[in-house]
Amino acid sequence: MARDIDEYVGRLPADQRDIVAALRDLMRTCAPDAREVISRGSLAWQGDRILAIVSLSKTHVTFAFARGAEFTDDHGLLDGIGKATRHVKIKKADSLPRAALGDYVRQAVLLDRT
Repeated sequence: MARDIDEYVGRLPADQRDIVAALRDLMRTCAPDAREVISRGSLAWQGDRILAIVSLSKTHVTFAFARGAEFTDDHGLLDGIGKATRHVKIKKADSLPRAALGDYVRQAVLLDRT
């Protein structure tokens, strides 16, 4: 599976690859037990269930949290109006809101345990 994920990331345009690399690093730090998987054609991280998933567009990378609607959003960065998922749009790797995303990832991990 790791090879499939490396191939997936390797095919991305450079700007998206940099963002995804930063997100992979963040997930290794904040959710070290989460497994990287390909889910519905996209890179995702899974505990007991999907914690977070990446989706790509021409202008940004979306980092979505499967149970983000249950998060406490002290950072005000989460978008979305559905019953479950919330996301953050990231346009550049060097503007990654690392502290806020780390908080969201930790919340995702805690919710996954319930």
